[in-house]
Amino acid sequence: MIDQFFPVFLNLKDKLCIVIGGGKVAERKVENLLKVKAKVKVISPDLTPVLKKLTEEGKIEWEKRTYKKGDLDSAWLVIAATNDPEVQKEISQEAEEKHIFCNVVDVPELCSFIVPSIIRRGFLTIAISTSGVSPAVARRIRETLEEIIGEEYILFLELMKSLRKQIMELNLPAEEKEKKLQKFALAPITRYIKYGDLKLLKVLIEKEGLTFPSYLFEKQFPNIFSRESEK
Repeated sequence: MIDQFFPVFLNLKDKLCIVIGGGKVAERKVENLLKVKAKVKVISPDLTPVLKKLTEEGKIEWEKRTYKKGDLDSAWLVIAATNDPEVQKEISQEAEEKHIFCNVVDVPELCSFIVPSIIRRGFLTIAISTSGVSPAVARRIRETLEEIIGEEYILFLELMKSLRKQIMELNLPAEEKEKKLQKFALAPITRYIKYGDLKLLKVLIEKEGLTFPSYLFEKQFPNIFSRESEK
């Protein structure tokens, strides 16, 4: 058993990722790879209906057969979603020989990387891992954090991106810019967003000499500022 894994976020855009297996587990892995715009190839005699549909839509490549040595040529990353222990070992060994990132589902000792439990809120990604010791505990921690870190963080990070751009363009010393960034990071902005207190948020931003980016909130809070201006 591996005691510690090095936490890292990978850029898989347009990189060849091979998933071996065509069941429900493989389906989840493929869907997650597509979310980060990886180039996905599935090797399996059969596919779930969802994976078949992705193949028909041209979103993934499918080789209808079992794994054989040499399948990992040109791969950047491989996920073995098969429950055949011998095939798992063969995939892991080939990946090791070719220096390819390899995840064998539920067999951490055969992995060069493991997939954490994930929370996504727009630009925010939180990864939780127990180093493969207890995926159930990682899932429970994720569920707890999901209650604390809600959907309001999507808008919060989009707002912080806009404010950071404005602050970096100000003619101020670096220390003053950092103070402004920290002020917004510590302010209860997520509460303002969650409860729709955009007037308070607007005052906070404009008090710092910045422009409130109302366009970010138009979809979730349609016409809120136009209604106030009509009063």
